[in-house]
Amino acid sequence: QVQLVESGGGMVQDGGSLRLSCAASGSSFGFIRLGWYRQAPGKQRELVADISSSGSTNYVDSVKGRFTISRDNAKNTVYLQMNSLNPDDTAVYYCQAQSRLLGVFWGQGTQVTVSS
Repeated sequence: QVQLVESGGGMVQDGGSLRLSCAASGSSFGFIRLGWYRQAPGKQRELVADISSSGSTNYVDSVKGRFTISRDNAKNTVYLQMNSLNPDDTAVYYCQAQSRLLGVFWGQGTQVTVSS
């Protein structure tokens, strides 16, 4: 059974930093893609960043230059380093894992709140 365990959310002031982590387990063949989505109140869930098993990355324009996604394939863990946070980054952040054989899975979400 695939499980995603997220950590690292919290409250930070405008301009601060946070690092999110998500440990994925339950796929013998690993995960072809790991990523972070977020959903703010009243808004649709959006992709923040994702990374393939080979290291190719995608970012939403609003976080480019501020957020960095990385992964440790040996640990099936994905990280999101978030710098220069602003109140618009306030949302619940969800980890997503894509397995070639098992499909797509989501974490439970972790709250990130940026105060002005």
